[in-house]
Amino acid sequence: MELSHGHEPEIGAVDGTRLTRLLGAPELAWLVERARRRLVAGQPLTGSVSLGDPTPAQRAAVERLLARAPGGGRTLTVRLDAVDAVLRRSGVSPNGLAAAVEALTGPVTSLAQTRQEEEDAWKRAHAPLDELVVSVPALAEWAARIRAEGLARRLGRTPDVTLGLLTGVCTALSALPAVPIVSQPAFAARVLGWAHALDDGTPLATLTLSGARALTGFHDGQGAEWRREAWAAVGLLRDELSSTVLTLNLRGTPALDRLAEDGEPCVLTLRQLTRRPPAVAAPMVRICENPTVLAAAADALGPACPPLVCLQGQPSAAALTLLRGLHDHGAALYYHGDFDWGGLRIAGILHRRVPWRPWRYTAADYRAAVLRSASPPLSPLVSTPTETPWEPALAAAVAELGVRVEEERELELLLSDLG
Repeated sequence: MELSHGHEPEIGAVDGTRLTRLLGAPELAWLVERARRRLVAGQPLTGSVSLGDPTPAQRAAVERLLARAPGGGRTLTVRLDAVDAVLRRSGVSPNGLAAAVEALTGPVTSLAQTRQEEEDAWKRAHAPLDELVVSVPALAEWAARIRAEGLARRLGRTPDVTLGLLTGVCTALSALPAVPIVSQPAFAARVLGWAHALDDGTPLATLTLSGARALTGFHDGQGAEWRREAWAAVGLLRDELSSTVLTLNLRGTPALDRLAEDGEPCVLTLRQLTRRPPAVAAPMVRICENPTVLAAAADALGPACPPLVCLQGQPSAAALTLLRGLHDHGAALYYHGDFDWGGLRIAGILHRRVPWRPWRYTAADYRAAVLRSASPPLSPLVSTPTETPWEPALAAAVAELGVRVEEERELELLLSDLG
């Protein structure tokens, strides 16, 4: 057993040469190892340690150490207090057995200290989340969940890797939503320094998309199309053609003007909206959530229907681009959607991105809709409650009555407004 040097100050008091002769013999390695194991576990060096079926050489080494025969039997037992006393009394290790063990085997770090150091390292690894929450308070709940569920820890595996991972994630989330809308590779190159940093399957993309969904309230799902729309909800595009929005009787481009003359719906891609957006806007543009409403308006009113935009669920990048452009051209936007938690969440996402006013979408409208829709019976609410910042009383009314009123149930009333 080789003597370890360089541990100050206690090891400096150890007589290394004498300690090696006294306790460093190979026949006593088991004794030193048992003592070190206790130190690592944070236990005192008191009581006895035993070795089963010792060799004669091991018995003789203990006898030399303690200056007395260790006793017979099949088990060799040594009192650690006695070894400590010998080391102190002889001057070989004035600070006792613990100092001698460190001199022979190197510094000892207790398990408790190791665990604390590891926990401190993981806290430092998650520190970027604290900084992110200061600048983006809306992500506080998400950051707490990432900590509690250990997702970043599992993806990073070590504190150092996790720190680098969360630093990149928080850098990206601090820059979202992207305004103006930008391609995902261009955003990754500009913000993270590598165009492929947010490619599918990377830990950085997984965590960043999780935070992006927390920003927008984008619904759960899976698959390439779902991920594409989830990224688009924070302004990051995989391509310009997959994101679309459904419209009726908008004008401002030759193609839109021709379709409006015929009263036919139109699907606009993000590419069209970014390269040649509508040049004008009507004073008022209504927005619905479900395509059934727009289709019914086209059938019933045709060219006479006022301009109408349909989100078809979560507001896509194309829908947000179109509505921002209409708003910038002076159009007043009026929104209607499903009266349920999912519909209110969609409305809230849109409200954070584009100013709009309720179109029969208030607490009074909900209560009236419930009264009108007695048959067939309305379905109970599902999903998680949400707030309605444009009118807090609406969320309270929905929670109170506890039933959902789908937009299709209000079709006649909505068409009467459009007609």
